[in-house]
Amino acid sequence: MSSTVPLVVQGAISFINIYLVLLICRVLLSWFPTINWYNQPWMTLSQLTDPYLNLFRSIIPPLGGIDFSPILAFLVLQFAANLLTTVGSSASFGF
Repeated sequence: MSSTVPLVVQGAISFINIYLVLLICRVLLSWFPTINWYNQPWMTLSQLTDPYLNLFRSIIPPLGGIDFSPILAFLVLQFAANLLTTVGSSASFGF
């Protein structure tokens, strides 16, 4: 049982890292107003990332036309990845 914990934790960390890359792409592409978010692959990217970003948009509204909510979204994901790394390393050593 304990041998599967590091594997599950490593899978979750990999998922978070991939999701962080998708979020970075989404935020960078939002700087280009000519992108049609209803065309593929942009619609899929939007469907994957917007629900998570909307959680933080409800907490931090845009200030002066600038959306600062992705910063909080990145920080939360990084914190979760660091926490999982800590848990995974302690689980692999049997603590």
